[in-house]
Amino acid sequence: MKQFVGLCSSMFVLLGCLVVTATATSQEPGTKNQEPGANKFPSLDKARSYRGVLAFVDHANRRGSLRVETTGEFFRNPPHPFAMLPYGVVRRHGAPADLRDIPLGTVLHVRAYLPPDPKTSVVPVSQNGPPERPAENHVLLLEDEPSFCLREGKVWKLKEIDGQQNQGTIIASREPKAGGGDSNGTEEKLTFNAATRLWRGRECLTVAELVAEGTWPAAGKKSLAGQAVQLGLTWQPTPGGVFLRYHISDIWLDETAMQRAAQNQSETHKALIRSRWMPAFVDAVEYGKFGRAIVTVTLFGGMDDSLYSDFKKGDQAVMNASENTLKHAGGDYGPAHMASRGAILDVTKATSDIPLGSSGIQVRFETDLIIEGIRPGRVVRVRPASWPELTVPREEYLSDGNSSEVRFPSPAVFPKY
Repeated sequence: MKQFVGLCSSMFVLLGCLVVTATATSQEPGTKNQEPGANKFPSLDKARSYRGVLAFVDHANRRGSLRVETTGEFFRNPPHPFAMLPYGVVRRHGAPADLRDIPLGTVLHVRAYLPPDPKTSVVPVSQNGPPERPAENHVLLLEDEPSFCLREGKVWKLKEIDGQQNQGTIIASREPKAGGGDSNGTEEKLTFNAATRLWRGRECLTVAELVAEGTWPAAGKKSLAGQAVQLGLTWQPTPGGVFLRYHISDIWLDETAMQRAAQNQSETHKALIRSRWMPAFVDAVEYGKFGRAIVTVTLFGGMDDSLYSDFKKGDQAVMNASENTLKHAGGDYGPAHMASRGAILDVTKATSDIPLGSSGIQVRFETDLIIEGIRPGRVVRVRPASWPELTVPREEYLSDGNSSEVRFPSPAVFPKY
């Protein structure tokens, strides 16, 4: 009797898999299901720009809140929700990053759009209100201060320091690195304290150590003669009734120090992607018989080149459905539970006009069991066989039973002020 029950259970599981496969292969063999514009990425130039301070992070759903910079009583501004677009790029220290890498309080530069689909937005959709509540809250590019400066070819030039007991203020201006143009940037007064980290070559120094060697004064003012550096900026409550004055968390005193910071951040991100798989858009699906299919995807951009070089023609790969939050979908035991497996047929790369968010790399993948979630226009995750097969935390994948209404905590998680 037990053997009969076990056999029936196995048959039900097999039948369920066949139903999923039949749904995905309802078209005639050899036809191509393609959504026009499925792999189109918006222009960075047309995105709205603003700057703010990171106040809240929900890394599993790629969303959070920023206290958007405005004049006046900045600290009173309610945190404004934002969500990363599926192909949205996060950068920290001039290198690829994830939201989980960025400390709360970090000053961030934002390039954002209106929600692609307000009905499924993971954050509240707002109308254009005051400057601290921009309606464009779906982010294409989110970068910290050094990432912004490196991309724009700018540096901070330190003019004067005024310190006492390892804390004080620095007057500095952000200017083009090469000079010319806006060579006289607007001067800002920034605070520092004993926790400020100073990076020089391979060293991490404290304010006290710079004072001890005579580079900075123990007390009083000293000219810094326009020394070119990169700054990490945060916001902290400031005494004296000053509502908006940024604080220096890090100073990179030379290019070697900045390059090492970028390298460390890049290694952190590479380890994350290899464990969570590369995200991509499905461009086309060519259906065959009995669940076979050839899938063409465009890998998302903004990542280290070594990750893309792991996708090689002839190698084996695994592909799984994903939601726009980049959460894995379709399985109760992790990303590999219901994923499609097969061989990489071809890897091609565009040579020009690659927009931000796209790598320009297309991968053709063949599988003998296509799953329902792999459809044109949808987001997927792909793992080449050279990457380890690992489990991920429960909050980073969705089970088969999740519908579009409950697949993530609702936007109501964000309070209304």
